[in-house]
Amino acid sequence: MAVTNKNSEIKTHKVKDVILGVLLNLVLVIFSITCIFPLVWMIYSSVKEKRAFNADIIGFPKQPTLENYIRILTNSDYHLGESMMNSVRTTALSVLFIVLFGFIVGYILARVRFKGNRILYGMFLMGMLIPIHSLLVPIYVVFNRVGISNKWFTLLLPYISFGLPLAIFLVEGFVKGIPVALEEAAAIDGSSFSRTLWSIILPICKPILVTIGIISTFGNWNEFSFALVLIKNQALQTVPLALTQFKGQFASDYPKQMAAMLITMSPIVILYFAFSKEIIKGMVAGAVKG
Repeated sequence: MAVTNKNSEIKTHKVKDVILGVLLNLVLVIFSITCIFPLVWMIYSSVKEKRAFNADIIGFPKQPTLENYIRILTNSDYHLGESMMNSVRTTALSVLFIVLFGFIVGYILARVRFKGNRILYGMFLMGMLIPIHSLLVPIYVVFNRVGISNKWFTLLLPYISFGLPLAIFLVEGFVKGIPVALEEAAAIDGSSFSRTLWSIILPICKPILVTIGIISTFGNWNEFSFALVLIKNQALQTVPLALTQFKGQFASDYPKQMAAMLITMSPIVILYFAFSKEIIKGMVAGAVKG
């Protein structure tokens, strides 16, 4: 009798586990659909005419057309190609300096002991606590007074400044997880400080540096506030500013706007999938070593 009761309890637990697993998977599927559907909706809405979109926002296009893409790419009034080049230049340079300075400063703060080391580290971390948009007005006033607003390099300064704290924080935590014996062995073999830094530590830090690069790329490519405040020349506008051209005062051409968004986000999506494995490695390594 006791054995029968035990078997029934085991079956009951199995049934409960199965039901719980099904419910959990159902919840995850629903969350996945809510994340994927907006992208799918944007894709098929971009091949609809404006009149068809206004008549049925959710429905699939009855007569798909690439007219929106053709007009965006051929009409010089939109300046989308020029804006993408500006974003590529600004993003590439800012990410390069963020990764470079973040690696050097993070390594020094993790390895070199000097007076004020923790104070300097704390000051960098304070940059992560300050709301970026609270500094828009002071930065705008200072840049205008100095005469460096509305230049091709204007956005590099705030992008690098606000991207460095996170980069330094991640690199410092990652380097602390690297055994010091590795550098001591290199020094015994006659390796100089610079050679150890660039030939040994840098390759080890590749996963976390790639993660920093991807995070900075996403943030700088999509940044809107500083670009809106500091850039007035249309020839220097970035992608987020160019997308505002498709929104009027009383009406918006949503299908054309979605087509432009898909065009401008394609380089970032390709970059993400190209380095997705490195991003996962960086997250896992940072979690273990940090």
